[in-house]
Amino acid sequence: MTARLGDGFIFRPEVETRSPGAQAKRDREAYRRQLAYLFANSAFHRDKLGAAGFASPDSVGELDDIARLPFTEKDEIRKSQADAPPLGHHQAAPWDKIVRIYSTSGTTGDPCYMPLTAADLSAWVEISARSYTATGVRRGQRMVTTYNAGPFVAGAALDTFNLLGACHAPVGTGNTERLAKALQKLKADILVCTPSYAQYLGEWLRERQIDPRGIGLKRISVAGEPGGGEDGFRSGLEATFGAKVCEAMGIGDVSISLWGECDAQKGMHFSGGDYVHVELIDPGSGAPIAITDGASGELVYTALAREAAPVLRFRSRDHVIVWTEPCACGRTTLRARCIGRTDDMLILRGVNLFPTAVRDVVAGFRPEVSGALLIKPNAPGVRQEPPLPVNVELGAGGEARSGLAEAIEAAIRARLVATVRVTLVPYGSLPRSEYKTKLVSHPH
Repeated sequence: MTARLGDGFIFRPEVETRSPGAQAKRDREAYRRQLAYLFANSAFHRDKLGAAGFASPDSVGELDDIARLPFTEKDEIRKSQADAPPLGHHQAAPWDKIVRIYSTSGTTGDPCYMPLTAADLSAWVEISARSYTATGVRRGQRMVTTYNAGPFVAGAALDTFNLLGACHAPVGTGNTERLAKALQKLKADILVCTPSYAQYLGEWLRERQIDPRGIGLKRISVAGEPGGGEDGFRSGLEATFGAKVCEAMGIGDVSISLWGECDAQKGMHFSGGDYVHVELIDPGSGAPIAITDGASGELVYTALAREAAPVLRFRSRDHVIVWTEPCACGRTTLRARCIGRTDDMLILRGVNLFPTAVRDVVAGFRPEVSGALLIKPNAPGVRQEPPLPVNVELGAGGEARSGLAEAIEAAIRARLVATVRVTLVPYGSLPRSEYKTKLVSHPH
């Protein structure tokens, strides 16, 4: 039975406050059922596991043995659909059970389709409801969202907001003036958008002599890209709008909004209990990393109750720090903060550098800088020789004090152990986005 949203602000307390040991026991049982389902219904996983030496569910072993199994990569899903269009060899439910199909944007090629059965869709909405409840969404609150839902997985979030009972006004991206008017006229309590768009909106309002704090937002729930939980970047947004900023995170092939941050703002809570198993691995070697307080690595997901397109050890490419200690909010679930995408990471003489981490350091120099930056590597690829060129945009005042560039360089070196060369550029000269802002521009 669903708890009332006001009771501790936890959507599903019997799951979200369950002991880790009790959850692990349930996950082991669900994993065995899911494995049997995969061997019976998924040619993709049956063939892949067979090639790795696992001919039956019994040969795979238990959930505690999962690190023996091969990873599933996004490129394999794309190839599966190219070889067996439209849904691929990994389609594991018949067409008459599939009730919805989402897709990726297809910006790097053909779109990748993600089918859902009614049970799959219900699970997505349940997981997302836990996540968005953690970020502060409540029944009766006025919410404005910027998701261009349409064919994309964010569309399932619309079902979530209905379930939570929020008064929801979907605006989408592409028209910031329309968004600003909606926030003002509807007297919105909550804005849901990407971190980049929240930053852009604050600048857009100020340039038109509109005080962002005067809009009256109480919360901003950010998702869609890393960095929303970084202290410097977050504090800048909170100061701009006078609103609490919490972040959420999901991944289309697994579930929308798998993670949601509570008011404690000490990492996003894992919201996929009973539906998804999560691992931590070394992004370079793929070796498992024990999930302990303060551990860092790449998230890997396995579906525990998925019908249409189950994933097994799916590599997310999201690099996180995790915490296992119980939270002040009462939830006992794993917490994480995404520090960047492993496929966006640069390496400077053995030091891993995430663009969002650089942005967070730069944010500490506001209002002398706007917070916008663009990293411009000298060469293609991940490995770079220092100093790494970084363009940092000046604040709206325009003039840079003597030594500002050097101070930013020193701060990045002290905090991130990386040597950069900062070039200060005029306010408004770097690109902004109403969705996800590009932080790295590689040479062609």
